[in-house]
Amino acid sequence: MGERIGIMGGTFDPIHIAHLVIAEEARQAYKLDRVIFIPAYIPPHKLDRKITGVYDRVKMTELAIADNPAFSLSLMEIERQGPSYSLLTIKELQREYGHEAEFYFITGSDSINELHTWYHAEELVRACHFIGTTRPDSPLDEAALAERWGELWSRIHLLPIPQLDISSTMLRQRLAKGESVRYFLPFPVAAYIAEMGLYQ
Repeated sequence: MGERIGIMGGTFDPIHIAHLVIAEEARQAYKLDRVIFIPAYIPPHKLDRKITGVYDRVKMTELAIADNPAFSLSLMEIERQGPSYSLLTIKELQREYGHEAEFYFITGSDSINELHTWYHAEELVRACHFIGTTRPDSPLDEAALAERWGELWSRIHLLPIPQLDISSTMLRQRLAKGESVRYFLPFPVAAYIAEMGLYQ
């Protein structure tokens, strides 16, 4: 048996406490050997929005995960450039870790609802498991999803997590207004944002 590897993809603009809670809950629940954080170069669903530069997003992610030995950082989507399609990332990870490794893509229930719209969605779900962390503001119609996915529904797992109503959008808005983000962000990330004057 190969490793069980969690994948935490995202823009991380900025990375915050809820990202870390989700990753740790998934690691524990599914006995993952590690969780790899993979900042997106260009998220395909955010092409119409200005995104903080790659260097700053990578640095914030690095600072946020530094104290957890089960978390690591990959720059594969940054180095690949272009839109960050998850299927391309999974294929690259399979080459790197071998086909014995099992991959678990960690995402929110809102993404599970839209998973059929992702790039080559069926091939993607055949290539890796999905862990959908459930949120009260984005309920899942499990019967409809099971019907849509058929046999592949067994590769999509639902994980209730402690509810933290935190989003990167909300944090960017608070920072732009000069409001406190203390306890929403890991301290090193908040310190970096202040030092670099991000989101002002």
